[in-house]
Amino acid sequence: MNFAVLINFSFSFLFGLICPAHAGLEGESAFVLNTFGFLIWGALVMWMCAGFTMLESGCVRTKNASTICLKNIGLYSIAGLAYYIIGYNIMYVGVEPGGWFGSLALTYGPSDAERALVKGASADVVAGSSYSSMSDWFFQMVFVATAASIVSGTLAERIKLWPFFAFVLLLTAVIYPVVGSWAWGGGWLDNLGFIDFAGSTIVHSTGGWAALSGAILVGARRGRFRKEGTIKPMPPSNVPIVALGIFILWFGWFGFNGGSQLSLDSALDAVTISNIFANTNIAAAAGVVAALCVSKPILGRMDIMAILNGAIAGLVSITAGPDFVDIQWSVLIGAVGGVIAVSGSKFIERLGIDDVVGAIPAHLFAGVWGTLAVCLTSGGQLWIQITGVLVIGIFVFSASAALWLLLDRLAGLRISELAEDLGQDVVELGIEAYPEFVAIPENEEI
Repeated sequence: MNFAVLINFSFSFLFGLICPAHAGLEGESAFVLNTFGFLIWGALVMWMCAGFTMLESGCVRTKNASTICLKNIGLYSIAGLAYYIIGYNIMYVGVEPGGWFGSLALTYGPSDAERALVKGASADVVAGSSYSSMSDWFFQMVFVATAASIVSGTLAERIKLWPFFAFVLLLTAVIYPVVGSWAWGGGWLDNLGFIDFAGSTIVHSTGGWAALSGAILVGARRGRFRKEGTIKPMPPSNVPIVALGIFILWFGWFGFNGGSQLSLDSALDAVTISNIFANTNIAAAAGVVAALCVSKPILGRMDIMAILNGAIAGLVSITAGPDFVDIQWSVLIGAVGGVIAVSGSKFIERLGIDDVVGAIPAHLFAGVWGTLAVCLTSGGQLWIQITGVLVIGIFVFSASAALWLLLDRLAGLRISELAEDLGQDVVELGIEAYPEFVAIPENEEI
């Protein structure tokens, strides 16, 4: 037997072990493949935090870019700890069928069987499980950080750091997990038949509602809306960085939506994930093209920020139900999302709401549309979808508003006028993101 034949035989044998002809894998092979899938998908979603950081730091003025970087790495870390300590348990552990939330027990860890395996037991001890406990925790945790990132961008340039971090702590420890338990943890919305495959409402609209309540209570940046009714342009400081952030988010979204299949141990899973990837990609592309077409008629110019947000809106729109087979529907869903992003940005401006990165139209408005769009593609019932959207919106907005008001009473939400003029980087951090681009040279002889 020559070397080439031996290699071919070896690969054929291994493929036969991993991917047999029957419907799905069983036992240890399924456990390993599903666990590996969760870890890779979760890492892709974690990379979206870098996308949000680039997007937001490019959208703000240079004097606030360092603060944005701190806020994003801070919120990711806080979200991870909060979800470990109590959030995951509230969302998934001990949720009664049709219930409202799960266990209030603290911390989460590997199962007893997994602990036994690590100590030398046979792999048979985990044969009854589909994947590692902590791989699932990790995958679910990076989702909650995404919801918190939406709030960060909307309220940039005028909210204090510590009140913001306190809000993130309670959003990720309690508010988001309660919503998640209703639909993904087996709670009452799940029993009702509510469909939100990867979180158009549960993740993106939740973040959008929290951001909207904060934007209303904190108010706009000084000078953004003039007394005579005109709007002062506050252009982004670094458009290339914004575009990079969009591409990173687009890339990470394949893990966000594809991983939400929650399994990769059968041919059906492989085909479904392939369709999810295709639908996700096409919806984002359609969102960009639609925003490109309507930008000038709606905004009076080719607004690159609105067009870039068209990609985000297309991605958010498809997230509630990306697992359908008739892929042409993703063009419609993404295109409508792109139009919503552009028109929504103009709408909230007319209401006097200052959203630095355009997160409210791209995540909240497009998230609502995407949740309703599953009625076209994935068998959703309109009244059930509307019920889920409304109840989650009322709960998140009310809980967030109450929390914002409490934090404002305790510590104040708004930075000082001096901090807003000089920038949070100098006043709160004592460092500038771009120190070489100072307005006045330090050396007076120059």
